[in-house]
Amino acid sequence: MQKGELLYSGKAKSVYACDDADKVIIDFRNDVSAYNGDKLAKLSNKGMINNKINAFIMDYLTAEGISTHHIKMLSSHKELVHRLDMIPIECVVRNRVAGSLAKRFDMEEGTELPEPIFEFYLKDDALGDPLVNESHIHVFNWATDEDVAEMKRLSLRVNELVSPLFAQKEMLLVDYKLEFGHLDGKLCLGDELTPDGCRIWDAKTGEKMDKDRFRRDMGHVVEYYQQVAERLGVAL
Repeated sequence: MQKGELLYSGKAKSVYACDDADKVIIDFRNDVSAYNGDKLAKLSNKGMINNKINAFIMDYLTAEGISTHHIKMLSSHKELVHRLDMIPIECVVRNRVAGSLAKRFDMEEGTELPEPIFEFYLKDDALGDPLVNESHIHVFNWATDEDVAEMKRLSLRVNELVSPLFAQKEMLLVDYKLEFGHLDGKLCLGDELTPDGCRIWDAKTGEKMDKDRFRRDMGHVVEYYQQVAERLGVAL
């Protein structure tokens, strides 16, 4: 599968056309960013680790009946995926209080929630990815009401599947974001599910094992990403 024209370059991934118009190639780069690109760095091996973690989780979700864009890994940094018509909405599931939720409500990080909190955000870096609700999505026609209901259902189903996967390896899936798009009219999970877009803590120590290590200048970012992969049984 030959990499073609660059279609899109985000903060940490690039998307390329290939010789099949219905598919694209995603390149997981070593770039890492925070605060909507205000803080940037390159971390050796990060792209490779994220690519392999993502492939592992996407394959697991596919086996459990979740439709995803993932087809296969092409190399240590690249994956082949179905080309989706993406919805400009991020779906966030929170199992514990952390990050912006802690700041918004002046709550202690790590507080366990009695049930997951689900939130929608508009995917727009220039606006800071603002929190939105179903009424915004409906009125501004960012997605259909049916899509909204299905994105919420699938996001919570992913939580039911992936949280135990991490818990078995003594890790807490604190929160995560998902993105969805259409493939032949069907809603599919796109983007990625990696430590870049999740908060993952050690279940015993509370040690952060995700991008918060970069956001908060805690260091050893790649080493903890590698720990996540190794605990999940991902071959690096």
